Amino acid sequence: MARDERVTLLEVHQALPEDQFQDLKFLLERKIPAAFVLPASRPELCRILLQRFPGNALHETARILRQLGRLDLIQRFQLPLEEQIPAKTPLEPNGDSPSVRGDPTSGHHAGGIPAPPVNSRRLTEKDLMKVAQRLGKEWQEVGILHLGLERSRLEQIQEENPGNPVMWSFEMLRAWQRRERHEATVSQLLACLEHARLDPGILDFLQSLQGN
Repeated sequence: MARDERVTLLEVHQALPEDQFQDLKFLLERKIPAAFVLPASRPELCRILLQRFPGNALHETARILRQLGRLDLIQRFQLPLEEQIPAKTPLEPNGDSPSVRGDPTSGHHAGGIPAPPVNSRRLTEKDLMKVAQRLGKEWQEVGILHLGLERSRLEQIQEENPGNPVMWSFEMLRAWQRRERHEATVSQLLACLEHARLDPGILDFLQSLQGN
């Protein structure tokens, strides 16, 4: 790549709003100790990435940007990817980030799970409510890491439904469903949640729906 790696990293980090910069740190905690990541400023985080991922820092950053739904930054800074992404990635009308499909490193298809078949059954609101009732306190982690929703959207859901954790999870799932549109199927949600930390009964429930 023609651009200097450190300069590109810093420009990418500066292009992120504060909440997404914090989400970036949160996602990096799985590979870098939180004691190093959490207090780091944008320039410091660049230095840490260059040290921890020599020659691969931009690729690692691109992987996380895909989970955050920031394909626009990947395109703007021409970050390295394992596969091509669409030329346009507009926001949906409700303001949610665009969906990311088919990437084995993203939350949508963790572990290389293939995209669901087009004839997979679509989820109903009743299905979503049954999942929401089992999500519990991990709902925000699921929303950010595995459904690709932004923290600010989840905070908005909390404000709109004060004191009702089940509705937080339900509205989060509906936000994902609106974004995915016709691809909000049982198989798609199962693929998203396959490696999430949640009640095993959720996966059992979704698998049971596949046979319906």
